[in-house]
Amino acid sequence: MSQAPGAQPSPPSVYHERQRLELCAIHALNNVLQQQLFTQEAADEICKRLAPDSRLNPHRSLLGTGNYDVNVIMAALQGLGLAAVWWDRRRPLSQLALPQVLGLILNLPSPVSLGLLSLPLRRRHWVALRQVDGVYYNLDSKLRAPEALGDEDGVRAFLAAALAQGLCEVLLVVTKEVEEKGSWLRTD
Repeated sequence: MSQAPGAQPSPPSVYHERQRLELCAIHALNNVLQQQLFTQEAADEICKRLAPDSRLNPHRSLLGTGNYDVNVIMAALQGLGLAAVWWDRRRPLSQLALPQVLGLILNLPSPVSLGLLSLPLRRRHWVALRQVDGVYYNLDSKLRAPEALGDEDGVRAFLAAALAQGLCEVLLVVTKEVEEKGSWLRTD
């Protein structure tokens, strides 16, 4: 089927979950994988496996509203045959071999507010970045819609800005093969 003259191609379909409760880790996983694979129940099961004898599970919120830690994200990815590799912030971003990376999950400080009142507290928030049809997107579940970052230069600029703010951690989501070979890192 051909397009009418002057018609713009439709933008790619980008999967994007919006924030609910403190489930940003689940949203980040599903957003980076571009489909709903994880639920709160699945994350809670992972928490139980990680700390089977704990009355108060250290891997999630005491209130049962989410706020999952990195161990839950790593276990969830391992269950799919994927791996999470910590990015060493001391390395230049030019060494990041983005074509070998399925996506990125960032852990960022996030302001706390009650309605319109901003509190002097900071919590942690999980954010996914992913390439879809040649364009990298910020898939932060707090955004109304995915935010296009552009090409590799655009995502590197976004990462540089996030890392420059401090207290930002970056996980590379890669296949087990890429993890084992270390091919997520450029050696040239």
